[in-house]
Amino acid sequence: MTRLLIVAGLTALIHLINTLIYGVRLAGVRTQRLALAISLFNVIFLVASTANTVQAPLLSSLVEKAINAGLGMVGRPAEVAELVKSEFYLAHLASLRADMRLVILAATGGTVLGALLIPAFVQVFSRAILLFEEAGSVPRLLGMVFFSPRRVWGYARRVRVTRKEFLRQAARRGPVMPKTFLLLNIIVTGVYTTGVLSALYAGALFPLYRSTATLLAPLVNGVATVLAATVVDPTAAMITDQALRGVRGEEDVKLMVMYLALTRFLGTILAQVLFLPAAEAIYLVARLIV
Repeated sequence: MTRLLIVAGLTALIHLINTLIYGVRLAGVRTQRLALAISLFNVIFLVASTANTVQAPLLSSLVEKAINAGLGMVGRPAEVAELVKSEFYLAHLASLRADMRLVILAATGGTVLGALLIPAFVQVFSRAILLFEEAGSVPRLLGMVFFSPRRVWGYARRVRVTRKEFLRQAARRGPVMPKTFLLLNIIVTGVYTTGVLSALYAGALFPLYRSTATLLAPLVNGVATVLAATVVDPTAAMITDQALRGVRGEEDVKLMVMYLALTRFLGTILAQVLFLPAAEAIYLVARLIV
C-alpha cells in the first residue's frame, strides 16, 4: 500500500506540473517574454521528469508483484496458459485494476490542484521572469529565491485569484478557440494518462510476454502525440502569438488557459473509460506479434 501511495503521489505531482504549463503562456504574454518563460519553466519541468523516472519502476513493480504471485501458483509450464483464467489470478487482476484506477484518480487530483494554483503560479512566475533578467542566470535566480525570498514570495501576497465575475463572463462568452481543439485536448490527455497504465495491465493479461505488451505503450500514446503535435500545440501557440502581437487581448489567453485546464481535467476522467479498452487492444496486438 505504501508503494501504491508513493506512485499516486508522484502521479499527482506530474499532472500538477503539466497543468501549470498552461499558465506559462499567460505569464509570457503578461511579461512580453514568452521564449524566456518557456525556457525558465523547463527548470521546473525537471521536477516532473525526475518524478516520472522514480514513478515508472515503482508502478512496474506493482504489476510484476501481481504476475509473480500468480506464476508462483503454477506447477508446470503447460499450465501457464490457463493462469489468467484461474480464480486466484483473476483476484490479483481485480486488485491490480483497482490500483491502476487509483493512480488515474491521482492524476485527476493533481490536475484539479494545478488548475486551482494557476492564478498564483502566473503571478509568481511572472515575477521570477523579471527577476531572471536582473540575475542573468538560473543559479543566481535560485540564490535570490533562497537567500532573498521576500523578493519573490512577497509578490505572491498580491496574487489575484480568478474572480467569479470572470468565470461568469467566460461562461457567457464561451471558448475563444475552436471547439475541435478543446475536444482533442480531452482525447490527448485521456490517452496520455492511461497509455502506460494500460500497457502494464496488458502485460498482466499476457504474463509470459509482458515485456512485449509493456513496450507497446507507444501504440496508444502515438495517437495522442500526433494529435498534440498537429492540432493542440500549434493552435495554443497561435492564440498566444496573436495576443503578443496585439491581435487578441490578454483575456483571450486567460480563457484559453482556463479551458485547457478544464479539458485536461475531463481528459483524466476519460482515461478511466479508456483504461480497459486500451489494455485489451495492446493485449491483442501483443498476441499477434508473438
